[in-house]
Amino acid sequence: MTERPVDLSSLPSYGAARRSLFSARKFALMASVVAGLGAAVYGFSPQQGPADVFTSAAHAQVNTEVRKVERPIGFADIVERVKPSVISVKINIADKRSKDDSANKDEDSPFPPGSPMERFFRRFGGPDGLPPGLRGGPRGGRGPVTGQGSGFFISPDGYAVTNNHVVDGADKVEVTMEDGKAYTAKVIGTDQRTDLALIKVEGRTDFPFAKLSDSKPRIGDWVLAVGNPFGLGGTVTAGIVSASGRDIGNGPYDDFIQIDAPVNKGNSGGPAFDTNGEVMGVNTAIYSPSGGSVGIAFSIPASTVKSVVAQLKDKGTVSRGWIGVQIQPVTSDIADSLGMKKAEGALVAEPQQNSPAAKAGIQSGDVITAVNGEPVKDARELARTIGGLAPGTAVKLNVLQKGQDKVVNLTLGQLPNTVEAKADTDREDRGGASKGTGVPKLGLTVAPANSVAGAGREGVVVTEVDPKSAAAERGFKEGDVILEVAGKSVATAGEVREAIDAARTESKNSVLMRVKSGGSSRFVAVPLAKG
Repeated sequence: MTERPVDLSSLPSYGAARRSLFSARKFALMASVVAGLGAAVYGFSPQQGPADVFTSAAHAQVNTEVRKVERPIGFADIVERVKPSVISVKINIADKRSKDDSANKDEDSPFPPGSPMERFFRRFGGPDGLPPGLRGGPRGGRGPVTGQGSGFFISPDGYAVTNNHVVDGADKVEVTMEDGKAYTAKVIGTDQRTDLALIKVEGRTDFPFAKLSDSKPRIGDWVLAVGNPFGLGGTVTAGIVSASGRDIGNGPYDDFIQIDAPVNKGNSGGPAFDTNGEVMGVNTAIYSPSGGSVGIAFSIPASTVKSVVAQLKDKGTVSRGWIGVQIQPVTSDIADSLGMKKAEGALVAEPQQNSPAAKAGIQSGDVITAVNGEPVKDARELARTIGGLAPGTAVKLNVLQKGQDKVVNLTLGQLPNTVEAKADTDREDRGGASKGTGVPKLGLTVAPANSVAGAGREGVVVTEVDPKSAAAERGFKEGDVILEVAGKSVATAGEVREAIDAARTESKNSVLMRVKSGGSSRFVAVPLAKG
């Protein structure tokens, strides 16, 4: 462990030692003169003079003080104070059908099957996203299963925090304290979007508890992870805060603290303490190609925990504000095509019908740049900001609409529990059309949407993509429907070419298209070839 730099001037005895050394050096200088004279008169060597005795004594005093302070400063006092508040969480599910080994086990993963996040980010409980016991017994059988995680008390009357995925679906939750005492806990509420859960142990009002920190951790701050790795019981590891605001692909509310304190399966739901003994975050995920710790872990910030826990305690669920827009980041290409100086804000791909945003006049292609006067850095920040406000709250949005800045006032709705996006029809049903007309400058062949069965009436359908084209690099594929090009609705290949030529005339480096793929819309900035 790196030793903390020591300011010697703060030591009580340093000043005295320094004065002693200074005095000794003065005496040594005088003694050297006398010794020199003595050597000339009496013949003894000045190297053997009395000054050496005084100089050595002064140095010894300073060195003694330095050695006292330079001993490694450990975390024992902090751990002794906070460890009793940390609990082991064990769950039991009375009856759960296990999955056939030949089936796709990724159904339980928190990430889409085959995605990079599914492959590399693993929940602490196990490689398929659940605690070890929750993967079931013999193939195709039924039976009771168990799993383990961590948690910590946040109040003396028995309220405790853990992860949602630790207690999800549990029929029985049992917590064990550091002294070995076990209690049955009740699940008060869970929040899948932030992976937090609030549980309650009855019968006592003197549980040791931890305080959630009010301050935001800084990169480089010490962090202590306490939990129940591999079911071993209370284990402590130390590291530093490596980064903040991490998005690990778990959802729009990702805002994780990245730490390098070693954490493993079973640490899930346990606290990450700062050097004040306060909880800076709840450990919830690790980056682990192998399933074990590689020194990259993620914690839910204390600020998020406070907000979620307060609602869970009050009503057992979490309500979030909602404006009803499908948003995406503003890339440098998109910013250029919109004439923006900086790639900031959240681009509205599509407002949902009858949503607060649609009723307030927000349109596809608008860029939301601020909420209540606070700048919006990107799409994730907009989602977190709006989600952190209560339904019914009146907000003021700064919006860039068709190149003009405007202010939109609206009242937040409540975020639906599920948002379904359905395609009009499968691509296989989009037959019966000609091959379409080419847009060679982009490497696309398109046909009017109303000429392709199941494609709808608006826009043009992509019928062919040159695999070496700029469009292919941007993710275009057969069946996509181009609704707008450079802010203009298009219905034919000719209108697509006209919009592209207009963008060239305006010296744009890329052209912005609104594309419908499946059941959702997005904007794509496609670079324009020179010449």
